[in-house]
Amino acid sequence: MKLELQNICKSFDKKEVLHNISFHIESGRALGLLGRNGAGKTTTIRILTDIFCADTGEITIDGKALDRKNLRIGYLPEERGLYPKDKIKDQLIYFAALAGIQKKTAEERIYRLLEKLEISEYANRPLETLSKGNQQKVQLVQVFMLDPDILILDEPFSGLDPVNAKLLKELVSDFIRNDKFLIFSSHQMFFVEEFCDDIVILKDGEIKLFDSLEHAKQEFSNKQLYLNIREEDYRRIADKIAMYAHITTLKKGYVVELHESIEKQEFLKFLIENEVDIITFDEYRASLEQIFIEVAGDPK
Repeated sequence: MKLELQNICKSFDKKEVLHNISFHIESGRALGLLGRNGAGKTTTIRILTDIFCADTGEITIDGKALDRKNLRIGYLPEERGLYPKDKIKDQLIYFAALAGIQKKTAEERIYRLLEKLEISEYANRPLETLSKGNQQKVQLVQVFMLDPDILILDEPFSGLDPVNAKLLKELVSDFIRNDKFLIFSSHQMFFVEEFCDDIVILKDGEIKLFDSLEHAKQEFSNKQLYLNIREEDYRRIADKIAMYAHITTLKKGYVVELHESIEKQEFLKFLIENEVDIITFDEYRASLEQIFIEVAGDPK
């Protein structure tokens, strides 16, 4: 299935915050919705969840208008909203009832997820007695228990240590394998890289990049190499390297951007002739963080 947003515009107080945005999501693939603060991510999500209405444009699934009555949307916002003084199990059952889920079904799902996230022992405790990370896991139970067709996660790893993050990764991976829609929004690019097949980068209410993550990395890595050599070798030939390429220093190694007329084989020959001890010489793959900074980093 394909979920499409087509020519979406939205204004507040005569200020247009979304400018004719269009992108699509395929079921069974995860989409990273990215942008700096104020880029339009939250407005886009709120239009998808029917919190806001778009001024113009449409949302469709396989060419038909999105029917939210027959498709369940799960949304984990960045700002959380559970009740700190209420028992965890009681309020989860309450939220399930609001979503039209029968109590028996809700209890089965809740306990399965509490077990999965290793917090079942806290089911009858008030939320406020839990650590921040465990409170975040209760929020995740609240959204996953809906068994949504479309799942939107906004900064889901906030407050989770590496062990708990691994549990969430397993939960998200299972969800994606069930051929559903996942939209993932985060400023933690390494998580987006781990989960997402496709990315949308918004800037000032416009889409600046919509592509598969793999293709975007190929495009942004064009004619760049990764070179790892000894520091003393680099210092010895630094002036000569400048005739072949622009060099960016990493924590370990260098990114080599060859000049227009220079081929990879020619540069490698230069290194060998200068008796450089080559540890690594390979094509360089840009990280999502680097792509994001290049696309969305500069002010308008």
